[in-house]
Amino acid sequence: MDSGIKDTVHAVEAAAVMRLLPAARPRVLALGEPTHGEDTLLDLRNELFQQLVEQEGYRSIAIESDCLMGLAVDDHVTSGTATLDEVMERGFSHGFGASAANRELVRWMRAYNDGRPASERLRFAGFDGPLEITGAASPRQALTALHGYLAAWVDADLLPCTVATLDRLLGADDRWTNPDTMMDPSQSVGRSAEARELRLLADELVALLDAQTPHLIAATSHDDWDRARLYGRTATGLLRYHFCMADTSPSRMTGLLGVRDSMMAANLLAIAERGPALVYAHNAHLQRDKSRMRMGGLPVEWWSAGAIVSAHLGEGYAFLAMALGTIRHHGVHTPPPDTIEGLLYALPEDSYVVDTRRLAAALGDTRPAPRVSPWFGYSALDPAHLAGIDGLVFVKDSPRS
Repeated sequence: MDSGIKDTVHAVEAAAVMRLLPAARPRVLALGEPTHGEDTLLDLRNELFQQLVEQEGYRSIAIESDCLMGLAVDDHVTSGTATLDEVMERGFSHGFGASAANRELVRWMRAYNDGRPASERLRFAGFDGPLEITGAASPRQALTALHGYLAAWVDADLLPCTVATLDRLLGADDRWTNPDTMMDPSQSVGRSAEARELRLLADELVALLDAQTPHLIAATSHDDWDRARLYGRTATGLLRYHFCMADTSPSRMTGLLGVRDSMMAANLLAIAERGPALVYAHNAHLQRDKSRMRMGGLPVEWWSAGAIVSAHLGEGYAFLAMALGTIRHHGVHTPPPDTIEGLLYALPEDSYVVDTRRLAAALGDTRPAPRVSPWFGYSALDPAHLAGIDGLVFVKDSPRS
């Protein structure tokens, strides 16, 4: 079996990746990570993205970061606005701006774009909602930005409300961002009379944006209109998320996780309209199989963004999962030899991409054991998901960044 496994691995290069995929140059090439914060994985992602740009014509990268904050990064790499320090500070959520590898990605994209025509420039996007594990942002930024765009370009009598009405209904932002809401639904304003009215107004604003599409693209630009669509998706998604935050039923957490990944999926489908994009996020957000976890002792299941996008795009979506051998600084040591990670760890290379179909054939009827990670931050590869993965990127060791 070992010799058969050796025949399934290749260097992590764009050409080798493309040979594994069912369709040439998928519109969304998803690269999943099994843990956050490891620059070893991000460096490999950067190298692969550069090759996809130079060899395969990819022009966008999207990462698991706040979609509104990411606009500052996109403005920087396309137009040079703000400094690198400033965009690393305010262009990323989840602490991702502190990563040296993310900084290098932004620096390289800006250098690549310098002097190129707009049609050839690389684009950056965050595709997560403005959400953290402790709560969600106020819908103010997205709602007022959408209203402001429409107010500048359509007749005032078509608008469903004034910005003053939005401001009155929104109230203080700390009502929306209260961290106690995550554990106590009664603290949420998501089902208040004001929130319900805001949901109706957000829907009307998005409908107006859609109805005025020909005029708006002609009067502004496709990019400006597309950004307004992002504001609309984010406003309606945040209001839906806050509505779920106020839910007291046992399905509350399933609803929250489902709304978050639905928001991610909608952003990815919009990004794919620009052309082929590399997407980088946790495996759990990109896998085709149903996502599962336990929260508060209860099992929770929901469809990931990747599963949703795959259902929409078919072969236009491809998924490469990543797995790690060791993260010794987090207590993740040499994987057991009867796991997939253990079988791959026995090979001599530091990193490679694995043909999962040939790997499954080499394993035959032998089903590897699931690896149990001693650290909650590393999600081991589920052998049952192998059939839904187009390729597996394996990295032997991740030293401390």
